[in-house]
Amino acid sequence: MICPRCRSKSVETVKVAPGGAWQVHQCTCCWYGWRNTEPAARTVPERFPEEFRLTRQAITDAPELPAVPPLARPVHADAQGAGDER
Repeated sequence: MICPRCRSKSVETVKVAPGGAWQVHQCTCCWYGWRNTEPAARTVPERFPEEFRLTRQAITDAPELPAVPPLARPVHADAQGAGDER
């Protein structure tokens, strides 16, 4: 299998639906992920939009990915509207 975005052969199947209805694939080179049930423009390398393709050089030259910030504290339903008698 070949990644539609960067044309790498480093693609893994990360999930298969019960009964095999769909599969999720992910490229270990550019981290693009897709389901096999998506349109050809998202799954077939030759049909993937040229303006969104990545070359190995573009991946190498890309700046570092920013860290994901910590999650905000959850707001509990019982805390919302406390004392709000409408």
